[in-house]
Amino acid sequence: MGLPSIYPTGVTIYKPEKCWNGYNLVPTIDSGALLFDMNGNEVRRWEQFHGFPNKLLPNGNLIGYSGDRNPKYGMQDGLDLVQVDYDGNIVWKFEKFEFVEDEGEEPRWMARTHHDYQREGNPVGYYVPEQIPEVNKGNTLILAHKTLYNEKISDKKLLDDVFYEVDWEGNILWQWNANEHFDEIGFSEDAKKTIYANPNMRNADGGVGDWLHINCMSYLGPNKHYDNGDERFNPENIIFDSREANFIAIISKKTGKIVWKIGPNWNDEDIRHIDFIIGPHHAHLIPQGLPGAGNILVFDNGGWGGYGLANPSSKDGLKNALRDYSRVLEINPITLEIVWEFTPESIKAAIPTDAAKFYSPYVSSAQRLPNGNTLIDEGSDGRVFEVTAEKEIVWEWISPYFTDDSENSKTTNNMIYRAYRYPYDWVPQEEKPIEIEIKPIDIKTYRLENAGKFGAKSVVKVEGTIPYSVSAALCVAKIDESKKVNKEKLFTVNRNLFEEVIEEKKNIEKLELILFGAERCKHCKALHPIIEKVLESDLAKYIKAKYVDVDKNLEITERYKVQGIPVIIITDGEKELSRKAGEKSYNELYSWIEDLINKNVR
Repeated sequence: MGLPSIYPTGVTIYKPEKCWNGYNLVPTIDSGALLFDMNGNEVRRWEQFHGFPNKLLPNGNLIGYSGDRNPKYGMQDGLDLVQVDYDGNIVWKFEKFEFVEDEGEEPRWMARTHHDYQREGNPVGYYVPEQIPEVNKGNTLILAHKTLYNEKISDKKLLDDVFYEVDWEGNILWQWNANEHFDEIGFSEDAKKTIYANPNMRNADGGVGDWLHINCMSYLGPNKHYDNGDERFNPENIIFDSREANFIAIISKKTGKIVWKIGPNWNDEDIRHIDFIIGPHHAHLIPQGLPGAGNILVFDNGGWGGYGLANPSSKDGLKNALRDYSRVLEINPITLEIVWEFTPESIKAAIPTDAAKFYSPYVSSAQRLPNGNTLIDEGSDGRVFEVTAEKEIVWEWISPYFTDDSENSKTTNNMIYRAYRYPYDWVPQEEKPIEIEIKPIDIKTYRLENAGKFGAKSVVKVEGTIPYSVSAALCVAKIDESKKVNKEKLFTVNRNLFEEVIEEKKNIEKLELILFGAERCKHCKALHPIIEKVLESDLAKYIKAKYVDVDKNLEITERYKVQGIPVIIITDGEKELSRKAGEKSYNELYSWIEDLINKNVR
């Protein structure tokens, strides 16, 4: 949806009693890091202190970087990672990842950092009670680039993503390279062919394939899944997402292997209900101590991304998934259930006809706040807003910082890469600001000086007219309409000309129930006695039950594409009929299995 040419910037809505109040920190598009209060008063701006993103520490220190590599040779390559005090004095700096000798440039060390980093003590970079980042010590996890060739992926030069951890003295302690785990991602053969031919080529460095474009990276931190015995969620493990390949994954820091993921094949049965996640940003595990702890929060941008088969929007299979609106999703990583979401429908915008009212095809973020609210950065339009669990917008700010908007400029925007909210006491140098409610204007009646008022001078009634129908104005089916199957009979096939083929129903005496789980799993423990009760009911004579321990039967688990546990799969002995994931009640399981028996067993 196009924006009006004139609209307000700064804070446009503020309901103090419903917000988790604090300071807001954003990296402006080209004016440095900006700290401002809930009323939009700009407290401090660090001129030209780059942020990809900027992060605040609990004594008013700030992390960012000094600048970017010449774009002729590098794409989004940060020169360094720098910590400054409140007055801009350098406290800590790291740059010695790679010694770079670009033609015509002074040879120098570069961190090649991009998109994310984490300081020891806090897994995600935003405020978490009792998980406070170190200020004058501690390790730092950094997301960076490395240029290389890997013929298994493509014959083109690749811009690979690297995670490395450095100590306070600047020693590299650990490193992970994405290209070494290509086979673990699970690309289809069509996707592999597309990547080989065009790994998302960019102009920098004479042409380089930004094949994954990982844009976030954080520790899992302490969490209930690990406490329940699930080793995949070791607090040291790292979660990230791929903007170009449309997936979210967790790696074992110890082995480097991918131990959990959703995508890139979004037609898999156990994640099909999520629909395609496209071009995601800021995927992370909600930290322990916050509402929703243990769930994954992600800004699902939409836009364009992915590799695979060609289609009308992608003639070569590159960026072959397309959706013109965004979503914020909270996903239980065990059951894969969508626990909470914010979509265009949350602001009463029909999908797809009006869905672009919530849409940022690039950048953006989502932060869970201590009161259960969520801070959302709809980044491409510079809009940051806070919503309650009930999806009420209780605070909104539009960035007034634009790129060059002179007549000679080809483009202008006020993009905000990522936004964070921090407690007031993290900036002890300032007095706590006064919080004053800001009531939104009524856009139906608000007028500028000399503009005509709302309402016609006179209203004429035309005889015989009837009230408008809202649905009649929509030329395109809404998503809830298009998913419905029209079962009304529209015509009759001439059976004198056509012989009707009726598939013979197999004589099935029993259904096969397969439980995928592990004796370490808390959710499996809760589900097991409920399944036992079903197997002792009158349905028992129609069921043959089997159990697969996912820790001991990796091949079978992968064959059935099971990613979270517990999962119950019902088959007819040959093909899968249905599946359910997570804890279920007795009545839910009984009704589900009874229905399958009635449909399939003679």
